[in-house]
Amino acid sequence: MSLPDPAKDSVPSIPLSDANLGPSGEPSIGSLVKDASASVSTLFRSEVALAKAELMGEAKKAGAGGALLAGAGLLLLYTSFFFFIFLAVLLDIWLPQWAAYLIVLVLLIIITTAAAFVGYLFFKRVRGPAKTIETVKEVPTVLPHRGADKAVAHPQIPAAREG
Repeated sequence: MSLPDPAKDSVPSIPLSDANLGPSGEPSIGSLVKDASASVSTLFRSEVALAKAELMGEAKKAGAGGALLAGAGLLLLYTSFFFFIFLAVLLDIWLPQWAAYLIVLVLLIIITTAAAFVGYLFFKRVRGPAKTIETVKEVPTVLPHRGADKAVAHPQIPAAREG
C-alpha cells in the first residue's frame, strides 16, 4: 500500500478570508481602486450600448423618411416631364396656352408640397435617446465629489498606517 501524495490528492478548498480584505478586515486600497475602475468601465460601456440601441431605431425611421423623400423627388422628376407637358397641351385645347401652363405649374407646386410634408412628418417622428440622456444625468450622483447634493455619502479611505 502506498502513502497518499498531497500533491495529487489535494482537494480544492474555500478560502477562509476574503482576498480583497486587508489584515484588519477592511478592503485594501488596491481592491477598492480595482472595483471602482471596473464599475466605471462597466457603467460607460452600458451607456454606450444603450445609446447605440436607442439610436439604431431612430436612424431607421430617419432613413425611411429620407428614402421616401428622395424616391418621391426622383419619381416626380422623371414622370413630370411627360405628364405635365401632356397635361398642358391637353388644357391648351380648351384654354389659352398661358392658362394651361399656369394650371400645370400650380398642380406641380401642390404635389411637391404634399411630398415634402409627408417627408417632414417622418422626420418629425425621430426622437433623441431619452433613456440614455436620463441615465447619463445620473452618472454624477455615483461618482465621488460630483453632484454632492444628490450623491450618497461615500466612506473615506482610511489613513495609511505606519509601522
